[in-house]
Amino acid sequence: MLVFATSDKGGTGRSVTSSNLVYRRSLQGSNVAYLDFDFGSPTAGAIFAVPNLERGTDRGGLHSYLYGHVAGPERVDVWVASERGSLRGRPDGAGQLVLFPGDINGEEFPGTADMVDQCARLLLRLEEEFDITLIDLSAGRSQATQIALATLALPAFSGVVSRFLVFHRWTRQHIIAASGLVHGANGLIASGVELGMNERRLTDSIRFVRTAVVDPNATELSGLRPAQVAWLRDSHRDLQRLAGEHRVGRTSMIGMVPLDPVLQWREQLISDTDTITRQIANRATVDAFEAIAKALTEDEYWVGL
Repeated sequence: MLVFATSDKGGTGRSVTSSNLVYRRSLQGSNVAYLDFDFGSPTAGAIFAVPNLERGTDRGGLHSYLYGHVAGPERVDVWVASERGSLRGRPDGAGQLVLFPGDINGEEFPGTADMVDQCARLLLRLEEEFDITLIDLSAGRSQATQIALATLALPAFSGVVSRFLVFHRWTRQHIIAASGLVHGANGLIASGVELGMNERRLTDSIRFVRTAVVDPNATELSGLRPAQVAWLRDSHRDLQRLAGEHRVGRTSMIGMVPLDPVLQWREQLISDTDTITRQIANRATVDAFEAIAKALTEDEYWVGL
């Protein structure tokens, strides 16, 4: 299965959430790959805590591969290469967790027919090797997204299960922008159809993920004044109404990730050490990651809307 992660804007938590999803899916026993297609900012190595990959690789990453400069992009076994003690060594029952970094000092670039062919060869090869391959795209209507759509439009992908996760923060601005990214005149659906993709199939393959969601009823907010809590609840209801109007509501959503201090100030994989031993991250955040990771392959979450 191919899973493409995109977002309406930068700063949605797309990359850190996607990284945690593949991490949790690997712990669940699946072999997973993470491709850093955020061409302008290939920093997934920092999330996985792999030394010397904080801003990408200089040993032939995804940029070099798409340009045809290397036969295959660099691949990194996170269980071996991560400098975080809680990530070193594959746990019993876990699957592969492999990172394909972008090139250091990468930048956006327009795709060519040759690049689409290169992308197709790589994704088809990884589809055979891994249970889930997650491709982290650049934010917005990016060149990376256009290359991905052009690749999926090829006949070779007609039998490949591919899905899109669209991340957005739980704010008015991000709800409106996320709707435009998917349903707008130049959005994912319109762009895919223009390339020859089936509109119904593409629409059914897209789900939204809400990030940094504040629950107005959470015990963590008990220190707020009554007027503040009332305002938060009113705002939450307004956002729910707005999301429904813009087709970003609960029926098109696969999950939500609560606001978590670790994700806000230290973008990283959240391990059990962080929740149980150090207690710096919230268990509800891990529960959200685990639920979404499982839902990626459960068809009930992807039935036609």
